[in-house]
Amino acid sequence: MNSTTMKGNWMTIKGKIKEKWGKLTDDDLDVIDGKMEQLAGTVAKRYGCAKEEAQRQVDEFNRSCDSSCH
Repeated sequence: MNSTTMKGNWMTIKGKIKEKWGKLTDDDLDVIDGKMEQLAGTVAKRYGCAKEEAQRQVDEFNRSCDSSCH
């Protein structure tokens, strides 16, 4: 899912993101506002993992979301 699609479906996807990354706050999600690079950075910060690992998780989430988030 590209960032334009993600931003367009943001309200729907926010719930799925909170299910996957429960440490993210509503404020985090408001700031991210569909920007995938920012999501990866926030996941890395909240979970104390490397940015590359967080990006891998976000990419995996995007692939799974391509078919189930529409």
